[in-house]
Amino acid sequence: MVSIFIGILGILLVLGLGFLLSNDKKNINFRAIIVMIVLQILITLFMFKTTIGLKVVEAVSNLVATILNFGYDGIDFVLGGLIPEGTSVFFMNVLMLIIFTSTLLSILTHIKVLPFAIKYIGGTLAKITGLSKVVTFNSINSIFFGQSESILAIKAHLDKMNDNKLFIISTSAMASVSAGIMGSYMTMIPSNYVLVAMILNALSSLIVATIIAPIKPEEDEEINIKEISSTKSVFEAISNGALDGGKVALIVAAMLVAYIALMSLLNAVFDGVFGMDLTTMLGYVFAPVAWIMGIPASEIVTAGSIMGTKLATNEFVAMLQLQPMIPDLTEKTVAIVSTFLVSFANFSSIGIISGSIQAVNGEKARVVANFGLKMLLASTLASVLSATMVGLFS
Repeated sequence: MVSIFIGILGILLVLGLGFLLSNDKKNINFRAIIVMIVLQILITLFMFKTTIGLKVVEAVSNLVATILNFGYDGIDFVLGGLIPEGTSVFFMNVLMLIIFTSTLLSILTHIKVLPFAIKYIGGTLAKITGLSKVVTFNSINSIFFGQSESILAIKAHLDKMNDNKLFIISTSAMASVSAGIMGSYMTMIPSNYVLVAMILNALSSLIVATIIAPIKPEEDEEINIKEISSTKSVFEAISNGALDGGKVALIVAAMLVAYIALMSLLNAVFDGVFGMDLTTMLGYVFAPVAWIMGIPASEIVTAGSIMGTKLATNEFVAMLQLQPMIPDLTEKTVAIVSTFLVSFANFSSIGIISGSIQAVNGEKARVVANFGLKMLLASTLASVLSATMVGLFS
């Protein structure tokens, strides 16, 4: 009961901080905020507290696992024999899967299954919340596509966007993850928390961002789903998906080499200078945040360390840190921390998002760069909100 009270307090603190940061408190759409919080509660209850919901989550998790096994067939054909039986190499067993999942995503995009689903789910969300069609479309789009791709899908609207709307779509992109790397996450942390985080983050980012930067819907907004994909044939979609997935796998691998090596170096330096490594120090810094999210007091420093690592580096580094600890942590801590990690909210994402916008609109890219740190704070608050919500029902 105490943990539930703390979790509710944590949600109120996130919303309160968003209100304090708001640049237009009088025009906050409180109806939209309430509707989306209720939706989050219903979704989380359904997924974790109902028999049918648990069966749906299990079925989806099993489906993803089955699909990933087909991906391993491709990996084994190309790299079979390089990995001794019974061992696991992260690049081959986790990152190479991105190539296959990215290909599937590209095919579903080309045949317009995803674009239509995203458009109509986003449109329904706009109707029930009263928010802009563009921001709700972008929020749902961000569940499936990476930061760059989700923003490029609405590039025709960038010229007309004011700073507040630009802040919201950028925050949605940063607070989400790409479905193309979802499978890789599921090999490191429990799949049910990956699934719920992807859904809740779409709503959390809108809740936090529209409190901080309120906007009014525009009547003439129209979404053109043709801008999501430009492939001419299914074979081009397969090729593009595979190549894009390969690039992402190599980029993630390069970043992991750099970040993990730097963290090891900094841990050694901090330990020598301060008598405490950086990872432990981050644990104490983020411990209060872990506590208000509902994590048991005995585990808040451990959880805070993982959360701080994610913010300073990326979600892959943090998941690798969490993975061996899962058997020794309580279920609630695993649920909250896992959900928190499923987002792109870290310092490097500021450059990725502003760079993506720079490719199509230099003026708007400068605006994004100016509010980069505020965007990072908002997307981190969105992760805290999603994780706290999961903690209430786990």
